[in-house]
Amino acid sequence: MELREKVVKAHEQGNTSIRKLAARFDVSKSFVEWLLKRKQITGDIQPLRQGGSQKSELNGYSDELVALVEKYPDSTLSEYCEYWGSMYGQWISPSTMCRGLKRLGLTKKKRLLGSQAATDRVQKLRGEYWEKSKM
Repeated sequence: MELREKVVKAHEQGNTSIRKLAARFDVSKSFVEWLLKRKQITGDIQPLRQGGSQKSELNGYSDELVALVEKYPDSTLSEYCEYWGSMYGQWISPSTMCRGLKRLGLTKKKRLLGSQAATDRVQKLRGEYWEKSKM
């Protein structure tokens, strides 16, 4: 007989507390409480399925990610996240964006050409970066 069944059977026989059951079967009190509650609600005491991977929020958006990188080739991960949120209403973290781009083999590191480095946009971003780093 499985341990779960033994615990439930001992509880159904009565005249014992949850703490004593936990001590008797060398399990935690919370396990006994959880098991009895599950038995009462679902009628089942079988263990739940273990593991399984979490799917990325960007799963199934490969074409959209490629289009985003093509449209904004010199953007940072944070900028990509902002564009993504404004375009699709789904706000994601830079690490999620990084993993999504990495999975598709798209580069994240952007190297500016001399002519691009002097643009107003780049100079503004660099100024903001240095102001933040001084704090």
